[in-house]
Amino acid sequence: MNTFEEVLDLVNELPLEQQEILIDILRLRTADSKRKQLAKSSQEGLAEFKTGNLKAQTANEAIADLRSYLNDPDAE
Repeated sequence: MNTFEEVLDLVNELPLEQQEILIDILRLRTADSKRKQLAKSSQEGLAEFKTGNLKAQTANEAIADLRSYLNDPDAE
């Protein structure tokens, strides 16, 4: 397997047009990976909610919980 630096060196050897195409491909793949990760996380959260592991909250309750969490240095 190539190191990150080796890959960068290989990319630098490509013509500029191919470098730009590679950048576009990487952007699309990265966006797709992020979408898939978000969908998976959303599905897991919904499953936890349906099993009762998560409770519904108002926006104010969620903000208060978040503030409490951020202000507690021992919070996990």
